[in-house]
Amino acid sequence: MGVLFEHELKVGVCLSLMKTVLTGVKPTGRIHIGNYLGAMRPAIAMCNQENVQGLLFIADYHSLTTVHNAETLNHMVYDLAATWLALGLDPQQTFIYRQSDVPETFELQWILSCMSAKGLMNRAHAYKAIVQENEKKAKSDLDDGVNMGLYNYPILMAADILLFSADEVPVGEDQVQHVEIARDLAEKFNRIFAEEVIRLPKVVVQKESKIVPGLDGRKMSKSYDNTIPVFMEPKKMRQLVMKIKTDSSGPEDPKDPNSSILFDLYKEFATPEQVEEMAHRYHKGIGWGYVKQDLFEAMESTLSGPREHYKELMNNKDELDQILKEGSSRARERAAELMSRVRTAIGITRRGK
Repeated sequence: MGVLFEHELKVGVCLSLMKTVLTGVKPTGRIHIGNYLGAMRPAIAMCNQENVQGLLFIADYHSLTTVHNAETLNHMVYDLAATWLALGLDPQQTFIYRQSDVPETFELQWILSCMSAKGLMNRAHAYKAIVQENEKKAKSDLDDGVNMGLYNYPILMAADILLFSADEVPVGEDQVQHVEIARDLAEKFNRIFAEEVIRLPKVVVQKESKIVPGLDGRKMSKSYDNTIPVFMEPKKMRQLVMKIKTDSSGPEDPKDPNSSILFDLYKEFATPEQVEEMAHRYHKGIGWGYVKQDLFEAMESTLSGPREHYKELMNNKDELDQILKEGSSRARERAAELMSRVRTAIGITRRGK
């Protein structure tokens, strides 16, 4: 999923004019520069829009499809929360919470499961990819490697989205199907119970999401082992920057900044004046070692403060727990509004309450 935030109602802004934007982030390991530039930084900027309410949840239960170690999962949840907060997410303006702390999510998941045809889940991309891979390997069991968590993943994601009556869900192109499934299930629920109980969210495709180059020139990705962790210690970060792939041109040769991995990264961290000066040096001729050193210094200038904040948070888990607890409390208040209507629609009511 893309990026999601929920703003407190600001002075002078009418609630009816606010737009709810939601996303979740699955804890899957150390955050790298590609995650930061491609998704996190624009998401944090979204928090400053006065007409937006946002929710950001850490999808810890989604991680159980692949992560089966308690210590690992617990660390990744804290790591992810501390990273978002250190990079500028304001918990006073944004609901940040653990998915597991909102039990209404899983109640709604069961209800939606009863609305979902098996054929719809058969068409989910993640499930189809495993089946196709098993076909290539000529396995007799085409469901080899498929657990029910992975198979039902789209329904849990639909519950995550629909529970808060989100207006928009910003996602990358590879995640569009999940929002479409959420819309399908909401439509079916409303049709069965003849009421417009669940709001249909609008998918917002982030076509301009940055593709950040990794050490080898391909998209920065853990699967390619070409990443630069966002809060790596300076000495190790510099070593990785110095490994970024370049061509064989000499220091005196003019270079095209528009076809340079180093320049692409430099633009993300340097000031406009520094970028202009670097472009001039490219055209004049500059050694790759000098470019890499300047890139490292620009990155360090941007990330050194957040790195220290991150360390402080990771050394104070009580503070992180309190922030996440407050976020889940606010999220549950909102979730209760929809679940009350859903329970009434399906006939589960409690008189005198």
